[in-house]
Amino acid sequence: MAEPWRDVLRDAGAVREAAAVAVDAALLAGGLMRAGEQPRASAVVNYAPFTLLPSAVPRALFEQAYAVQQDFNLLVDAISQNKEFLQQTLASTIKVDDFTAQLFGIYKQVLEEGLAQTVFLGINRSDYMFDCGVDGSAALKQIEINTIAASFGGLTSRTADVHRLVLKVLGKTKEASRLLPNNPSQGLALGIAKAWELYGSQSAVVMFLVEEVQRNIFDQRCVELELWNRNIRVIRKRFRDVFEKGSLDGSRRLYIDGQEVAVVYYREGYVPQTYDQQNWEARLLLERSRAVKCPDIATQLAGTKKVQQELSRPGTLEKLLPGHPEAVARVRATFAGLYSLDEGEEGDRIAATAIADPERFVLKPQREGGGNNLYGEELRQVLEKVKDSPERTSYILMDKIKPQPTMNYLLRAHSPLQVSECISELGIFGVYVRQGQEMVLNEAAGHLLRTKATEHADGGVAAGVAVLDTPYLV
Repeated sequence: MAEPWRDVLRDAGAVREAAAVAVDAALLAGGLMRAGEQPRASAVVNYAPFTLLPSAVPRALFEQAYAVQQDFNLLVDAISQNKEFLQQTLASTIKVDDFTAQLFGIYKQVLEEGLAQTVFLGINRSDYMFDCGVDGSAALKQIEINTIAASFGGLTSRTADVHRLVLKVLGKTKEASRLLPNNPSQGLALGIAKAWELYGSQSAVVMFLVEEVQRNIFDQRCVELELWNRNIRVIRKRFRDVFEKGSLDGSRRLYIDGQEVAVVYYREGYVPQTYDQQNWEARLLLERSRAVKCPDIATQLAGTKKVQQELSRPGTLEKLLPGHPEAVARVRATFAGLYSLDEGEEGDRIAATAIADPERFVLKPQREGGGNNLYGEELRQVLEKVKDSPERTSYILMDKIKPQPTMNYLLRAHSPLQVSECISELGIFGVYVRQGQEMVLNEAAGHLLRTKATEHADGGVAAGVAVLDTPYLV
């Protein structure tokens, strides 16, 4: 892949000057996070970490990722409506993974009672890396699709302007003009606003369901501000508030503190640590309600790693997207090798292959939020331990993607300015709204590029590993 900034990287003085400008520009633009020492208040903030220079991304792969996003929106929605597929696919996982089993239990309970919800809102982010073949050519390969709390659509809206200024400071005005505009927070808010409108109550609110500790609050505020600008009222609540103050009326309308809730936008609820008994009860109350959940529990299950692995089996996509052969081909072209570790001959063979050659693979548990995957020696040790136990079915195995590293500076508060060997991951935000069986909105809503030093195998921006970036198309 082309390295457009080679000359800049050799000029230490220019780099120091540009970095000072970049940090101030990021603060000025609102690319902010709460500081680690005071994560519950906005009295102390710092800039969200980012690259000094935008990273080169192959234009053809960038366009491919955008072109397939509406297909992925349709696919996620189709999975969420297919009870038989979810039941069969997750049957082995729910026996050994308590968290997925709890989610599935609520899913079944809500279906048995009958869905009160008639409008469905999906906000997802499909993440990719650029796999470098032996001949040096790059291919777009999907890492995962996030169907709950897909973050950084707000802060990444601020990053391109910072990089545009940095390039100008470095005398690269022409290159600066080539950076694409990008505002996912606007697209995400458009989907939430459409769902709110179709819910049909002007006085009802949008509820952001948020964590107890919210370091990444400004990312959420970007979306929130877009909704306020449309005169849509937003409240922020935690599971604890739902448990203590939430209720359903006879029509299963959801009320919190006496306010009717039209849309529940989850920025929480994707890791087991979130849930105690009270929070599980709160989740059930939300799922039973008529409110539009983003995501509803079926859509959260559609984002599990086990579902991702099952989609790669021959014939599965054709069953889920009948009559859409072009969409099936576009989706399948992005898949890396994915393998089941279910009990039986196939799982035995795959486990043995990975133990013998762990550097070829990534071992993935059914978890969101980054920092959960296993590589190399750690992968081998875990598989050795669980290879003869049903516990291995709580994981899937994926071919390790090998991108071409590039050099960049990763700007972090209180960290020295030094050049790093880096790899990048491209995410495309997707938004869809379905009313009954009619798809009323289906769009790609913007992109997110995250970059990290090659010494880190796993982890995103919130985990303190990756930093925000902007694609420079080559």
